[in-house]
Amino acid sequence: MRIGELARLTGVSTRLLRYYEEQGLLRPERSAAGYREYGEDALVRVRQIRGLLAAGLSTRVIAEILPCATGPLPALEACPDLLGTLRGELADLDARIGELTRSRQALARYLDTAVPTTHVAAEQAPPVYTAA
Repeated sequence: MRIGELARLTGVSTRLLRYYEEQGLLRPERSAAGYREYGEDALVRVRQIRGLLAAGLSTRVIAEILPCATGPLPALEACPDLLGTLRGELADLDARIGELTRSRQALARYLDTAVPTTHVAAEQAPPVYTAA
């Protein structure tokens, strides 16, 4: 199948499919005319990529672990270094969540301590100048 049909069947844009190819995640054949030709396995591969992206993995990490993916969900077989890679990604995600939690707490403290200002009537407010 050509790229347009793969895009239609998977709901992924042709631009994104080309990006997956650039990242080494998809490997289409080329027709004599130079068109990308995808096999039926590309449908599953795109679903695997989308699932791994939804898990927060980068395309770099996905390229490393994609050979371990089986089925459209994907399920992952225990390939060498797979568990270490996924544990590292999970630790990074936990660290980012911790940073976001601290940022959220700091922002909430600012909101809690904000001093309300008195509202100035529109006729008392200074004029607002805009560029002409």
